[in-house]
Amino acid sequence: MIAFHELMFNDCRPREAIEQYAGADYIQHNPHVASGKDGFIIDFERMAHEWPGKRVEVRRVFAEGDLIVLHCLQHWPGNFDYAAIDIVRLDADGSIVEHWDVLQALPETSAKANAMF
Repeated sequence: MIAFHELMFNDCRPREAIEQYAGADYIQHNPHVASGKDGFIIDFERMAHEWPGKRVEVRRVFAEGDLIVLHCLQHWPGNFDYAAIDIVRLDADGSIVEHWDVLQALPETSAKANAMF
């Protein structure tokens, strides 16, 4: 999963990432991205063009059964940083077949000393 994120997000090579890591079907639950492999490729190619320099840092990985959860820090040019949770479901071959995500903008201040990561 970390290699998939590196390839599609940091290296800006979503087509290769999907070809290498996705299963026959790919179900997308993010409401801003079309479902299917083509929707994923189109969206991440657009982001690579519109946001050069975007980066993701995987901070934690959790796995249970056929689900993997990544807790990530996303850096976007222009000081747009997010805490992200990506959840993927794998098929019997270990290929990605389904994706959910949740994003939270990092606040400038916090009511407590402990950080989001």
